Amino acid sequence: MVQTVVSASTGRDLGSRPSRRLRAEGKLPGVIYGLNKEPQAVSVVYTDLREALSLETGMNTVFTLDIDGSPETVLVRSVQRDPLKRVVTHADFLRIDPTQKIRVRVPIELVGDATAVTSEGGLIEQKMFEIELEVSPNNIPVSIKANLSIMTLDRRIAVADLDLPEGSTTLVPDNISVVAPVIPRSAKVDEEGLGEGLEGEEGEAGEGSDDSDSDDSGDSSEGGD
Repeated sequence: MVQTVVSASTGRDLGSRPSRRLRAEGKLPGVIYGLNKEPQAVSVVYTDLREALSLETGMNTVFTLDIDGSPETVLVRSVQRDPLKRVVTHADFLRIDPTQKIRVRVPIELVGDATAVTSEGGLIEQKMFEIELEVSPNNIPVSIKANLSIMTLDRRIAVADLDLPEGSTTLVPDNISVVAPVIPRSAKVDEEGLGEGLEGEEGEAGEGSDDSDSDDSGDSSEGGD
């Protein structure tokens, strides 16, 4: 598997002021850790890192971090952002072994036709938007698909219904809801109101029927006299 290569440098000064200087130069301070090695402070060219993460897999992209000529297979475990400007200010890189499974969070994508729910006045409520997987670094999916076509008003989609990549597992229990059908309150009220209306009509018809029987009975008595 060919990986994107991002160059990194060591020996950066620690602290907020040196980090600001690095960012002013278009570089991003970071730390690489994992695989029982000591954490190491590094810096990368921000545009190079952003390009590496522009693939469909986004933050789950596995790439090579070339640290002063020493390559490490990594992925970005987390980033820090300025709370006001929302720009990335720091990145944590996790060393990984391509032969060992890693834990990643993968977005859940809704696909398929939900007509069986919507045609009955129901709505679709997505309860999980991502799921944590244990998966090979070479087999990280872009997304996990939840097929809406299996749903009805009485049938939700649970974790057990998701099609996970071969060889991957999740620690999320199988019975946890991913997508559920919802009947809007207004629809419930309409149904209840319709039921009450039908009951009222039946009651009125019954009363009319009793009155008619009474009149007929009276007419018959008069005719007998």
